[in-house]
Amino acid sequence: MSTGQSPIGIIGVGWVGLVSAACFAELGHEVWCRDIDADRIAELQSGNVPIFEPGLPELVTKNSDRLHFEKDLAPVLEHARLLFVCVDTPPTYSGDADLSRVNAVVEELPASSKHALVMKSTVPVGTGAAIERRFRELGKSGLTYVSNPEFLKEGSAVNDFLHPDRIVIGSEENATDAADEVAKLYEPLRCSIVRTDVASAEMIKLASNAFLATKISFINEIANVCEEVGADVGEVASGMGLDPRIGRHFLNAGIGYGGSCFPKDVSALKQLAGNSGYHFQLLNAVIEVNELQKRRVVNKLKKHLGSLVGKQIALLGLAFKPNTDDMREASSVVLAARLQGEGARVKAYDPVAEDRAHELITGAEMCDSPLEVLAGVDAAVIVTEWSEFLDLDLKEARKAMSNPLIVDGRNLLDPGRVRDAGFVYEGIGRP
Repeated sequence: MSTGQSPIGIIGVGWVGLVSAACFAELGHEVWCRDIDADRIAELQSGNVPIFEPGLPELVTKNSDRLHFEKDLAPVLEHARLLFVCVDTPPTYSGDADLSRVNAVVEELPASSKHALVMKSTVPVGTGAAIERRFRELGKSGLTYVSNPEFLKEGSAVNDFLHPDRIVIGSEENATDAADEVAKLYEPLRCSIVRTDVASAEMIKLASNAFLATKISFINEIANVCEEVGADVGEVASGMGLDPRIGRHFLNAGIGYGGSCFPKDVSALKQLAGNSGYHFQLLNAVIEVNELQKRRVVNKLKKHLGSLVGKQIALLGLAFKPNTDDMREASSVVLAARLQGEGARVKAYDPVAEDRAHELITGAEMCDSPLEVLAGVDAAVIVTEWSEFLDLDLKEARKAMSNPLIVDGRNLLDPGRVRDAGFVYEGIGRP
């Protein structure tokens, strides 16, 4: 059903691609999506959404008449001028971004003066310039390039897309018309649109995520000092956050950041700086603090239990954050491995991430409910702040556990309530 809106092409229908496709369809566009994963395309064609993201299945169903999923690129090229590239750019062992999927798209695109490649994937600064050089080498200089980085958060991606705080569009003089078309797509969202050059647009994405990761590592360092001096990091963060120069967001102490963006983008910016001859000392510290923070949980357990050999430890939550099943760089992976290395037996529960967790966590007993995972354990660690853990029946939990020790890795629970229920409680940066 046509609405008069310009059709859009999406290349790569993973998390970013599918959210973008569904939201553009919600804005009235015909959206032509292509992915090389035949199984994913077949699933989407049958109406199933293979990604856990609140609100996304409903949006895909609602706009199914405007969403087209293809295994081949030709139908996308036939219908759409703007081609949004949403492929994965995972980190390599060196810390650089793996651009093999991006490069594959560049190689596959035919020479054309009709189409524009719009980069939504997170790429290092300089990628746009390199792609335009490659276009010239391949005789595809008619293709134009626009940078349009995404700022979606897992668990709230649909709302983030439809109610953004800003849209960033980077282009050079040869792509002004295409950049104008991209900007027009976002006009109904009534938000600030930042128009800049390609390199600056690429840097805005990396710098934004690196700064947020820095805030997390900073408040975790403050939490560790609070434990030593008897202060409460929650009170400290609240007081700090009232200063508008600081703000309250991302000042939640815990066991570190994870997911598909922060670890990758911090490492990518650090590596980019290193490749340019600059040693980014601050980001080295941010990464180191984040890794050490996860391991402090083990020390908290040993403080109360002594040796962990033969002890049973329950992990409440496995995903890197609530409202997603994403296990990339999840703290649970490090914790499970570290606990098993100490000789402990690990039980685990997550309401949505169990299937993905099986791929990364071996040797742990997966359970189907919070009370099942707590049965007979010597301690429980809250790893992911799922809301259902707030409603946990503490009396029943106390009966189920062999030893009443809770290490709250996200400062989710009320310490007084937990202690009143008969538990020993350890938070992060709480006295």
